[in-house]
Amino acid sequence: MPGIASVGLEAAPTWLSERLAAGAHPDAQRAFDLARETFVAGRRIDMGGLAGTLGVDRTSVFRWVGNRDTLLSEVLWSLAVPTLVQAERAAEPERGAAHVATLVTHFANDLIEAEYFRAFLRREPARALRLLTTKDSPIQQRYVATTAWLVRAHLGEHPFGGTIDVADLAYLLVRVSESFTYADLITGEEPSSERTRVALRHLLRVD
Repeated sequence: MPGIASVGLEAAPTWLSERLAAGAHPDAQRAFDLARETFVAGRRIDMGGLAGTLGVDRTSVFRWVGNRDTLLSEVLWSLAVPTLVQAERAAEPERGAAHVATLVTHFANDLIEAEYFRAFLRREPARALRLLTTKDSPIQQRYVATTAWLVRAHLGEHPFGGTIDVADLAYLLVRVSESFTYADLITGEEPSSERTRVALRHLLRVD
């Protein structure tokens, strides 16, 4: 049975994720690692800047890791995975719906508190929402798949007596989480993990 660290990636692999996983493209890995370091440092990932640091031309970087959106998506998911693992550990004492609610809330809180991530949202709000929250985004596809896996693991194949489908419940949980995590970009309100917690526990019928 796959763990939370891999289930989302397995559900929505991309050309770049498969290239990196294969380990056969050290140049792609080198460019990816530099991009990740740049992002965590709170700086904008620039393809020309990457090329200059790596001592190659932009064409080589595009050939290795794809376009900027492709690279950004993989960097974002690579940072989401350890955050999800940490959230899973925080929710470990609980079972059932409470586990799912705590895990997703913890994940949202970590995103809200990660300054390098908030810097990205402030720097590129439109791109951030497109990469993180649209149905064509591999990031959202992976997050929904991971949440569906959690629902099945803790609520079974027929949650709440089969009154809602696993996939539909997972998508709803993700959208609720996104609404409060990215509230500053969507409604102009402050992001709130507490509002996420209350909404998720109500949705999942946790007392």
